[in-house]
Amino acid sequence: MTEEKTIYATYDDDHVLLEGAKELVAKGVHIRDVFSPFPIHGLDPVIGIKQTRLAICAFLYGLVGLTLALSGMYYFMIVDWPMNIGGKPNDFFYQNIPAFVPISFEFTVLLAAHGMALTYFIRNWTLPGIKPRNPYPETTDDKFVMELHPSDSHMTAEELTEHLNKTGTIRIEER
Repeated sequence: MTEEKTIYATYDDDHVLLEGAKELVAKGVHIRDVFSPFPIHGLDPVIGIKQTRLAICAFLYGLVGLTLALSGMYYFMIVDWPMNIGGKPNDFFYQNIPAFVPISFEFTVLLAAHGMALTYFIRNWTLPGIKPRNPYPETTDDKFVMELHPSDSHMTAEELTEHLNKTGTIRIEER
């Protein structure tokens, strides 16, 4: 059984990488991943990355936050310790909903924001203690790296390197 090779092509400029990716995809080359210091607009549809589902997670986390806030306030203010404030008893939940709106909103936003951040970190393997998957530290500063696997494109490593040389890469490394 042969070990699968990985080819990393390094670029200086994001526009050169984007145009190179378009050329490679047009020739039938599958690009597994791109590492860059900032998002490259227009690259996602070129290399076939689907739209994120983080917004769905945010909605669900917000729904959980709203439910917890309303049920908690109902229990605290109506069931557990009802208060007579200014001669107005808090006997019914619907009478108190206007007072619950600010806290409900804040708790919804709190849980949605923290849930999205945690989901993002878990999904991208960026939690503390987890080794990052980024092969080159310079991609967090000023370089752009394209990861390709010859077996994905049904080409040999030499053919893939030949195609990459035509796209303006500054370095090609095979691991």
